[in-house]
Amino acid sequence: MERTVELGKLITQAKTVRCGNASYPVLSMTMHNGLVFQGEKFKKVIASKDTSDYKVVYRNQLVISFPIDEGVLATQRITDAGIVSPAYGIWDIDQTQILPEYLECALRCNRAIQYYKAKLRGSTARRRSLPTPTLLAFRVPLPSIEKQHEILSQIHRVRSIIRNREEQISKLDDLIKARFVEMFGDPKVNEKHWDEGVIADYFEVKGGKRIPKGMDYAEGKTDHPYLRATDMKNETILDDDIHYIDDDVYQHIKRYTVQGGDIYLTNVGVNLGMAGVIPEKYSGANLTENAVKLVPKTDKFRGIFIANYINSPGIQEYIKERKMTVGVPKLAIFRIETMLLIIPPIEKQDEFAVFRAQVDKSKVVVQKALNEAQLLFDSLMQQYFG
Repeated sequence: MERTVELGKLITQAKTVRCGNASYPVLSMTMHNGLVFQGEKFKKVIASKDTSDYKVVYRNQLVISFPIDEGVLATQRITDAGIVSPAYGIWDIDQTQILPEYLECALRCNRAIQYYKAKLRGSTARRRSLPTPTLLAFRVPLPSIEKQHEILSQIHRVRSIIRNREEQISKLDDLIKARFVEMFGDPKVNEKHWDEGVIADYFEVKGGKRIPKGMDYAEGKTDHPYLRATDMKNETILDDDIHYIDDDVYQHIKRYTVQGGDIYLTNVGVNLGMAGVIPEKYSGANLTENAVKLVPKTDKFRGIFIANYINSPGIQEYIKERKMTVGVPKLAIFRIETMLLIIPPIEKQDEFAVFRAQVDKSKVVVQKALNEAQLLFDSLMQQYFG
């Protein structure tokens, strides 16, 4: 790693400029993409109608939000001037020494995140803060401006590859959705006039179970995976962070297991409404209390059809309309049981399943390339920033 200097030698606290009666674009901080126009993040501006107290942030200033240990900081490189929450800190950057984007990379690298985590003060997780002198004591690698340009050029190339791969996966997902609608129509209005029923006619809906109070996850892998709502994405179980439980915990909740081929549906929390098929490798796993399983009573349906059916825009709208929004969002089991179900011929479902399997093979190839690009990016960040 190149020579390092204290952050305090590179930035100074900016003079606070309030929005007042002026008109500026509202900017929001994101964990992965830095500062963005608020309308892009939320599809609409959600800032208070009175933005007079918001802070003006000019191009190439550094904005620090909180919690800082989640990397919510960025240099403002998207507009000549915008406004941010009055809670954000704004700093001027000495651009004769360091490029703003290079500084952002240095302050969001893994070494920096670990530094923030170790130095935070306070007892409440989301309210812990980093004292300003401690922040300014962080040492930033500082090669020449020419070298900084070279490093950023490499980072840009790899980021471009990552974006392209992510767009490919998104387009393949869109292709699956388009094919589903083409074959089966909009399930909410049943425009193709399939036979109809409700979920309870063909599936038994069973809830999951939380880990008993006083017990916890196992420290390593055991014979008992515990599938949480955060492990579930549309039609996919995310294998990267599966948690496990010990046998004594399993004995308390073993009635709440799933089998390969069961359909899961998250029905509590922020990612409510996602459905998929339990893979065979997770047969016998325990299911979170934030999801239900749909156990088939008949052979009229293919699991992948039901998962795509629930994830279709029309049924997602049904879920949104009927979820309880007081407190934690929740879709009651009786709402699931009474959900409309179209019944296309099994041959049509099989045709869709074959198409889906072919597209999934393409997604596996693209995902592998994406993973390789991400590893290269992580390696570059480690090499240049530690």
